[in-house]
Amino acid sequence: MPPASIEPADRPGRLRVGVIGAGRVGSVLGAALKTAGHQVAAVSAVSDASRRRADALLPGVEIRPADRIGPDVDLLLLAVPDDVLPKLVEGLVAAGGVRQGQFVVHTSGRHGLGVLQPATAIGALPLALHPVMTFTGTSVDLDRLAGVCFGVTAPEILRPVAETLVLEMGGEPVWIADEDRPLYHAALAQGANHLVTLVASSMDLLRRAGAENPQRVLGPLLSAALDNALRYGDSGLTGPVMRGDAGTVREHIAALRSTSPETSAAYIAMARLTADRALATGLLAPDDAIELLDVLAGRREAAE
Repeated sequence: MPPASIEPADRPGRLRVGVIGAGRVGSVLGAALKTAGHQVAAVSAVSDASRRRADALLPGVEIRPADRIGPDVDLLLLAVPDDVLPKLVEGLVAAGGVRQGQFVVHTSGRHGLGVLQPATAIGALPLALHPVMTFTGTSVDLDRLAGVCFGVTAPEILRPVAETLVLEMGGEPVWIADEDRPLYHAALAQGANHLVTLVASSMDLLRRAGAENPQRVLGPLLSAALDNALRYGDSGLTGPVMRGDAGTVREHIAALRSTSPETSAAYIAMARLTADRALATGLLAPDDAIELLDVLAGRREAAE
């Protein structure tokens, strides 16, 4: 007879999990751990929205105050905003909501292990597991977790545990040194958050230029540009800056200053960064860059 399959809940090393913060991240990661066979024993949910998420993604899980979740669980998952996390950890320790030998895991991208020091000082086991994904707080995210990278920081002795938890949730661990967490998080914000702003502002400009469906205009172009950037890095660059086309850039700046002055400053900053990178990689010849850099520095009038 073929061997009987092992249900997730019957696998060794299953943990009792408590989730503090039934926001978009905490509710989904709690559900992912539950799918992997861990027992989610309790969740904190204060707002109506967080209670609805808990009911939808963690049905039947008891909702408790945050300081009453920790004592009887093996893993305490802290999924709260970055600025809230330090005071939360301090408050939980002071209230007896953290215990020795317990895994205390936070999902912040910015913070490393230092923010968990009050818990570590009493013998808790610290892990930082940050999923590199934007969340909706719905079941859709569970499928999206497959193959998503997690920025992981852990003491050397706990690396196997951190890796196993990420893999069980469907993710891929990427190891980040504790001191590099701020740079890691800044890189993600630069790429993802600013991308949204960049695309939304480009759609606004297209509407002002008369395009009735800017999403349709930009979609194929931006999809190709993103694919090229991820595949080829700086070598995927196209456009007037790479060509050293100072006249075109001068005209762009003039149009933006008259239509959207706040966007013109961002355009100039990004064009200068693009020019610097194009020069460094040899895509832009130094002779071709002279007039372009003068335009970007304001040494030549935006419109002559």
